[in-house]
Amino acid sequence: MDVQITPLGTMVVVYAERPGMVIGRGGKNVRAITNTLKNDFGLDNPQIEVKEVSVPELNPKIMAYKIANMLQRGMHFRRVAYSTIRRIMGAGAQGVEVTISGKIRGSRSAVAKFVEGYIKKCGEPSIRLVEEGFATVQLKPGVLGIYVRIMPPETVLPDSVEILPPKMEIIEDDEVVEVEELDDSEEIVEEEIVEEVEDLDELEEIVEEESAEEAKEDS
Repeated sequence: MDVQITPLGTMVVVYAERPGMVIGRGGKNVRAITNTLKNDFGLDNPQIEVKEVSVPELNPKIMAYKIANMLQRGMHFRRVAYSTIRRIMGAGAQGVEVTISGKIRGSRSAVAKFVEGYIKKCGEPSIRLVEEGFATVQLKPGVLGIYVRIMPPETVLPDSVEILPPKMEIIEDDEVVEVEELDDSEEIVEEEIVEEVEDLDELEEIVEEESAEEAKEDS
């Protein structure tokens, strides 16, 4: 959810997996939210805009609420966590961490953490580059907390290094000309092509010699 203050009023952008459920029949839910923001929170001329999330699997808040719903239906927490991780990694995430805390095994509270892929856990990149989502669910033993952290596929870490191919400099008439060196694969392909051409030349010479000998024998 994004909040933008404009001269005409306050714009509230809500991102949802199913925008139709947020809008409601005939915009009933949107009007109710608008009245709540205006009367209870004192916002001046609030405007609600609902947008659909393009890839819900890469949104940690949506996935945390999905885990909460599955746990509320009675599914085992390990099965829920592993299935959610597979969906997130299948969407192209670089890494994901799912933490479920509370009375998951018995009367004592415990913490279960599930990690897959590469994800930053400390420093400035863990705050700026990793997206987080949190949800709670009420079960018979007590309240469980679900914490989801996702590193998106387009994330570029500060310590990532790109190795460029080497270049050769040739001096021609006091001018420096840069020539990119070929990769090993390209050099190997060129060598194979040269060898094939040489073999074809040898075959043509052999065929010509054989045809000349046959002509001499016929004469």
